[in-house]
Amino acid sequence: MAHISDLHFASGHFREDWWIGLLGIMDDLGPDLVIVTGDLTMDGHVPEYEKAATFLKDMKWPMLVVPGNHDSMNQGHVIFKEMFGTRKPYFENGDVAVQGLDSSMPDLHEGEIGRHNYPLISKLGDKDKVRIVAMHHHAIPVPGTGRELNILMDSGDFLRTCMDSGVNAVLSGHRHLPWVWNLQGIYFITAGTACTSRLKGRSHPSFNSMEIENGDLSVSRFDVDTGERVDLIRDRSG
Repeated sequence: MAHISDLHFASGHFREDWWIGLLGIMDDLGPDLVIVTGDLTMDGHVPEYEKAATFLKDMKWPMLVVPGNHDSMNQGHVIFKEMFGTRKPYFENGDVAVQGLDSSMPDLHEGEIGRHNYPLISKLGDKDKVRIVAMHHHAIPVPGTGRELNILMDSGDFLRTCMDSGVNAVLSGHRHLPWVWNLQGIYFITAGTACTSRLKGRSHPSFNSMEIENGDLSVSRFDVDTGERVDLIRDRSG
């Protein structure tokens, strides 16, 4: 699987050469699923969504896409559902179950999962599969990203629900800086921006690759500009 985020196709910071580089690396990886954790647009307008759809057609692989805070601006959450069918997508195969959640709120940068969505986490996949939640906002602060204003408003209850439900990994974006936390056996994996120059300091455009075999979860980060690979997780999941 591949985990990409914060693409901002319509932004002046979007780098099409990095997008092409991203596709080239994924061609070599051959993921069976691409998880996109939001912010396809800058302001949620229809032309921005149309531009995003044009670029996403280059994806040869199944995609699971959730909206980000930018995608829910200007009634963009309605356009997102029109284009992608649901803001709570689900994927399952023999090894993994992935539940996508909409953590965005219309015209706000803050995020929330909401009590009505907790049952989706509790019912996530069989116990013998790696269980993953994918959303835009991060549940735990990311170092090096300044003052923390946009963490999930219900992060405490969300974290407890994930722990009680045996979730193995939570994927997010939002902060444009990759990071991994391990909290009581759950990996909280934040992807950086894959193809924009809205980078923190001297960080690089990047995305994450995940491999699952016999219940083992491995995660690597790829630098889109150079192709460099860094192994982040080589450990037993959960």
